[in-house]
Amino acid sequence: MSKGPVPFINIGKRAKGLLYKDYNFDQKFSLTTTSNSGLGLTATGVKIDDLFIGDIQTQHKSGKTTVDVKIDSDSKVSTTVTVDEALTGLRTSFSFRVPDQKSGKLDLQYLHDRFALNSTVGLTSTPLVELATTIGTNELSVGAEVGFDSASASVTKYNSGICYNKHDFSAALLLADKGETLKASYIHLFNETNGAAVAAEVTHKLKTNENYFTIGSSHALDSSTLLKTRFSNSGKVGVLCQHEWRPKSTVTLSAEYDPKVVSSPSRFGVAIALKP
Repeated sequence: MSKGPVPFINIGKRAKGLLYKDYNFDQKFSLTTTSNSGLGLTATGVKIDDLFIGDIQTQHKSGKTTVDVKIDSDSKVSTTVTVDEALTGLRTSFSFRVPDQKSGKLDLQYLHDRFALNSTVGLTSTPLVELATTIGTNELSVGAEVGFDSASASVTKYNSGICYNKHDFSAALLLADKGETLKASYIHLFNETNGAAVAAEVTHKLKTNENYFTIGSSHALDSSTLLKTRFSNSGKVGVLCQHEWRPKSTVTLSAEYDPKVVSSPSRFGVAIALKP
């Protein structure tokens, strides 16, 4: 656990990771290789019904600088240049996408023992500006974020949150969607040996007075196999089994049953990740 407060985007991240991370209901394949010179190559393909999409991503690290270039199946090229620790605690990232001339943006993250600051500025004449900050300690963090569109002179978002983190549990409360949604999440680690944990997320819509919840569990069947389950108030039931059949190479099977979908209530997916 770091010394300072978590960045705002990470408030509630531990519970969200247990409930949603790695669940996939399509067919996905990825292959990652890394050379001794620091050049990494990742090829990814996803089959969604009858549609196949894919991308190729390269990453090169040199000192404190990392360059990522990704080409997708629509022939769009995305480039990100990241510089870590240009100053102590500062991370700078510049990204753009070709042929979108308005996609350029600059991201800054500054981490301190008592606060974390993130900002994103669009590199256009009328940029979209986003700013997020948290204050506190590595255990208790309070923060907020705001977005402003200079083209329309309007506030695009404002959210606030608080989280309390310990080694074996984490609790978070978020006021999101411009104050229209209240989200609470909690995760508890019961057994460090097999990683047995449970998590819950409750959402309350303040305008409509609607409530939603999702609960889930996770534990390791053995040193290379992970089993996760989740259940929501709508009746959806999900199961995930991830097996590491060789170091850093995994196969993940996901299944979900939704009783409200009459025509096809069940969904299945498989994801294979190879890292030779």
